[in-house]
Amino acid sequence: MNPIDILFPLIFVVTAGFICAKVKFLSSVHFEGLRTFIFNLAIPIFLFLSMYKADLQQALSLNLLLSFYLPVVLVYSAVCIAFKMLGKMSAAESAVLALSGCYSNTVLVGLPIIIMTLGEHYGALVFMVITFHSALLFTLTFALSSNVKGSLGELLKPLLLNPVVLSISLGIVTNAMSFPLPTTFINGLDLLSEPAVAGALFVLGASLNQYSVKEAWKGALIISVIKLGLLPAAVFSFATWVLNLPTAHVAVVTLMAASPLGVNAYLVARQLNIKQDVAASSVVLSTLLSVFTLSIWLLTLVP
Repeated sequence: MNPIDILFPLIFVVTAGFICAKVKFLSSVHFEGLRTFIFNLAIPIFLFLSMYKADLQQALSLNLLLSFYLPVVLVYSAVCIAFKMLGKMSAAESAVLALSGCYSNTVLVGLPIIIMTLGEHYGALVFMVITFHSALLFTLTFALSSNVKGSLGELLKPLLLNPVVLSISLGIVTNAMSFPLPTTFINGLDLLSEPAVAGALFVLGASLNQYSVKEAWKGALIISVIKLGLLPAAVFSFATWVLNLPTAHVAVVTLMAASPLGVNAYLVARQLNIKQDVAASSVVLSTLLSVFTLSIWLLTLVP
């Protein structure tokens, strides 16, 4: 499959959002309303339906989780130690940069690519993995930072109440209990969830206007190399040669790891008041560079 055929529609929608925000076609109030609808309603419904309809026997795989999280934790630890020892940085600074090198924008970038290349039923594997994504990496970062007092609990509470986590959990529970939902109700939810992916990509493009690469491009380049190169290579290696996952499962976890840095990593950096410039620049630069790196991974993983 040609990577251009897969990536162009996504790039097109992201670019449309960026341009609309740049020329003030939609005001900040309009974008905030759109963001609220997409992330608090459309995406949660989309995730709930995906898990409700999923084959849980296929999605519930310990090896799948290990193939993603073991290399993520190892890369996080290695990057943290490298910045601390070689860069002479504090533990807090190293932790924030390690987070920036390991936190993937899976919902907005990885998920659409995986669905378009492998099929919608593989979305369930993505949702199962990302349930613990933020909680694990944010907890590690706050635990290693000097500002952990009073902040860890404040961060974990909204994570546990996050619409994404709640919708995936509710979908798993209703699926496991074989709880019947009326077909007409399911059809209504399907219709409401249709704007989820396109809307999320549009909002992502609009939000890129808020950040700049100029301030810390050197640090952002290093983080982008880690995020787009080292991390997916580690996940691919574990999934392929250590845990011997099926080819399609290898593609799922690798493409998740190969997604650019998610904006939430910058929000953590801002909350801790540490390396915000590098985190913000890394969001933009890794997103731009991922067009090329994801093309390479798609050529490698998808026949």
